[in-house]
Amino acid sequence: MNKQFELPAGYKKWTWGLIGAGVLALLYGIVMLHPFAAVSHEAGAAHAHQDHGSTRFWAVLLQNSVYWLLVVNASMFFICVTTMAMGGWQIALRRVPEAISSLVPTLGIITFVVLMAIVWGGRTDIYHWLDASAVAKDPILNGKSGFLNPTFYTIWSAVSIAMWWLLGRKMRSLSLETDKKGQMDHETAKKWIWKNTVWASLYTVFFGLSVASTIPWLWLMSIDAHWYSTMYSWYTFASTFVSGMSLVALFIIFLKNRGQLEYVTEEHLHDIGKFMFAFSVFWTYLWFSQYMLIWYSNQPEETKYFIERIGTAEKSGPYKGIFFLNLIVNFLCPLLILMKRGVKRNWTMVTIMAVLIIFGHWIDLYQMVMPGTLREHAEMMPFEFGIAALFIGIIMWGVGRFFTKHELTAKNHPFLKESMIHHT
Repeated sequence: MNKQFELPAGYKKWTWGLIGAGVLALLYGIVMLHPFAAVSHEAGAAHAHQDHGSTRFWAVLLQNSVYWLLVVNASMFFICVTTMAMGGWQIALRRVPEAISSLVPTLGIITFVVLMAIVWGGRTDIYHWLDASAVAKDPILNGKSGFLNPTFYTIWSAVSIAMWWLLGRKMRSLSLETDKKGQMDHETAKKWIWKNTVWASLYTVFFGLSVASTIPWLWLMSIDAHWYSTMYSWYTFASTFVSGMSLVALFIIFLKNRGQLEYVTEEHLHDIGKFMFAFSVFWTYLWFSQYMLIWYSNQPEETKYFIERIGTAEKSGPYKGIFFLNLIVNFLCPLLILMKRGVKRNWTMVTIMAVLIIFGHWIDLYQMVMPGTLREHAEMMPFEFGIAALFIGIIMWGVGRFFTKHELTAKNHPFLKESMIHHT
């Protein structure tokens, strides 16, 4: 097996080029957008009056750090749920999601720094509930103050990122230790699989308590603190998980083009494509259900969320184009293109769709964050794309680093043969 990997020169150029572009964008934001400008308030105002450049800086960092952290974290969720299902088909490609999930500590620290700068910097233009005087006068915010407060926000954010980090590292270490131990006999393999299953279940339970519930409430939904949706966390999960599977697909195709991952075939690509297709449909189900129920109920406190995005019959909203572009890219394109069996086995088409899905859900997070922070100032700037480039470059750096340090195939995994002969 061609198990070792050397970073090609082109990969290094793209990695450092994207990081360089991202650093320049960040420096531009610091110099030109005045991110540390104080937020001012007017007595009785419903929201803080702020410099929109400063707000844009923190909103863009929030959007990108949360999005890319949850995307790379989705790779470990994929490993854990397939482990619990006693799946064998994914073993030939397992090192790819392991490499992607190794970015959780790096992006977790970046995200935590951004969140703490917003919360403890008193950025009420991002989170209105940080304004103690406003909370005292507002029965809705006051009722949520038990968890919408800086102390709880900080503790639960730190615990969540640390647990993703530690449990994910344990799952990777269990996999990597098989490279040194060699072939296992039946009893050893049985015990090893059981240990994997236990740790995978612990990760999955905590994932459910964080990504599938509380973390999206704190990090994203509390931007619009007067509004809430019981589907919001699942919506966020679906958006980032399908992007995570698309990222896995891209790195698999990259390695296959370099003549590696010999045991990964179009059968495996087909199954990754099924995940991309299925969770695009699942995301759309949640999108439609959330939208339809709120539109049908026609309650002002609920419909306000969508009025800010698409406007009313009399006046079009500033985010209307992005809102429906989001639906076209993330639903219609995957539905019409990935539905066919042959497309999910076509390396080129899967590459195109993976890039489109990742971009589409980046747009999805954009329209989740910006209306509640920038309000009507909806225009996109190069700054947004520059910060995205920074995070993409960091992911490429981390994944390439993992590939060069470890073998690309889990050669002694008890289920490797099952993956080698996989047929779907």
